[in-house]
Amino acid sequence: MTVDGSRVDSSLPQYSAGQIVAIWAAAALPMALLGWVANPLLAPSIDGATGIPGTARLLLMTGGLVWQFGLAMLLIARETRLLSGTSLRDRLWLGPPRSRRTGRPDRRLWLWLAVFVPLFALSVFFIAPAVEGVWLKAFPFLAEPRAFSLSQLLAPGHRQALAGTWWLYGLFLILALFNTVLGEELLFRGVLLPRMRGTFGRWDWVANGVLFGGYHLHQPWGIPAAIVDGALLFALPTKLWRSAWMGIAVHSAQSIYFGLVLLPAFLG
Repeated sequence: MTVDGSRVDSSLPQYSAGQIVAIWAAAALPMALLGWVANPLLAPSIDGATGIPGTARLLLMTGGLVWQFGLAMLLIARETRLLSGTSLRDRLWLGPPRSRRTGRPDRRLWLWLAVFVPLFALSVFFIAPAVEGVWLKAFPFLAEPRAFSLSQLLAPGHRQALAGTWWLYGLFLILALFNTVLGEELLFRGVLLPRMRGTFGRWDWVANGVLFGGYHLHQPWGIPAAIVDGALLFALPTKLWRSAWMGIAVHSAQSIYFGLVLLPAFLG
């Protein structure tokens, strides 16, 4: 079956525009409430107890990402009563990348990560700051509050407090796991993307990137960059080779980088 010249996976249901927006809201609104309502209420007590700024936000964002994993599982459970490994793999596109010509798994396609991962690094360090600068010049009220920045953990006044606090590093790793593997990527590229073609046709990957960017209400300063990365670097390779692992692998490069950058501080 094709829609606007784009092949639709007949084994998966296709969502209507209303269903897509509802799922987007179920992911975006809890994160926004946790970030902008719960965090200011809880940060004074939690951050004060630990002596480390940003602990409350780290906890709350992790909770929101865990919810996204639960949401993804609930949506798949509605499609099939049997949540076996094979069922999850097929319905979430968690198989190896497949040839566009034959439809069969092709391990050589993993080599494309050598292109997309450096492109993501280029985006994070050069393109995103430039895009964010233009965005915030137009909407300065969307700038990141200093209390939200991860860089505050590495400030001289706080760096010593991190030494040996492995529970906090473990929390960061859990957040990273649900951020780039089990949460955002599983929901946006595993659940939504394969089910958006019926509504958006060949431009489903672009629509997916726009949804992904707009989902970042909890950090609106990064919305434009998230749209670009979400469409070109996460959704496009996932669509091209019908494997959510492509988007997961590219996105997870960010988690690995920050994990390595923070590690020396925890080692003291």
